[in-house]
Amino acid sequence: MSRVLPQVEPDPSLPPRVTVYEVGPRDGLQNEATTVPAAVKAEFVRRLGAAGLATVETTSFVDPRWVPQLADAEELLGLLGADGRGPQRPVLVPNERGLDRALASGVGAVAIFGSATETFARKNLNRTVAESVAMFAPVVERARADGLWVRAYVSMCFGDPWEGPVPVAQVVDVCRRLMDLGCDQLSIGDTIGVGTVGHVHRLLEALGAAGIGPEAVGVHFHDTYGQALANTLAALRDGVTVVDASTGGLGGCPYARSATGNLATEDLVWTLDGAGVETGIDLDALVATSMWMAEHLGRPSPSRVVKALAGG
Repeated sequence: MSRVLPQVEPDPSLPPRVTVYEVGPRDGLQNEATTVPAAVKAEFVRRLGAAGLATVETTSFVDPRWVPQLADAEELLGLLGADGRGPQRPVLVPNERGLDRALASGVGAVAIFGSATETFARKNLNRTVAESVAMFAPVVERARADGLWVRAYVSMCFGDPWEGPVPVAQVVDVCRRLMDLGCDQLSIGDTIGVGTVGHVHRLLEALGAAGIGPEAVGVHFHDTYGQALANTLAALRDGVTVVDASTGGLGGCPYARSATGNLATEDLVWTLDGAGVETGIDLDALVATSMWMAEHLGRPSPSRVVKALAGG
């Protein structure tokens, strides 16, 4: 049987090139029960880079008591050496202590992680939204002073398991406050996967009206209700060109049990390849990497494309 690949039919409604912001090593692994050794994580990052993923978020400098899987951040970056530094290897930093550790490890890019809702801000950061913005202010200021690229994640942008629907104006307000700190890029997150196409369009439109255009926005969709790919395409048609995805569809959130896996990078690449959109990613190499990591985790990849190509 011949190798099945998507037939390329260019879609002029999509941007000609999309940057995939790979979150597998950090967001993908953080909720895994199986402890992954630092050496395996380092090889994971290297394999992702070799598959053409230019931007790979490697780890988080969160307190290891809260996310034990990422307690080896310094060890991992030590193993990666030059492969773990620079503006295309960002790390998550929750506060100034995390930034201190990241700077000591020689990173070139960091990300902060805020919340659009008060309940999740308290559960995730033990602070109100206003207090968390105040906590991030010196982090961003110091990072920028050191020449680092800075990203702002905002979670619960499309719904919250405790508060329910989140008003668009509320999301935009938090996003604006974080970007006003001096961040280079905003990632809007559908942490529990409840967003739909119309909601995506409305939020991006409101962000644009507030001065945050699609050129400064990345989208981060979870696939809880099977909407991640549709929502991503909606965002791309509205001008977004940065998409967060996780190899093999790994991921979740340790503070929100209803948050299941991220959009699988392979599923995204298959769709974009078929639409004639450039990503620079080798799908075969990416699938092989997913299968390799699935063996280390002791379970099959949830990615539809990985399952199909592995079976073929």
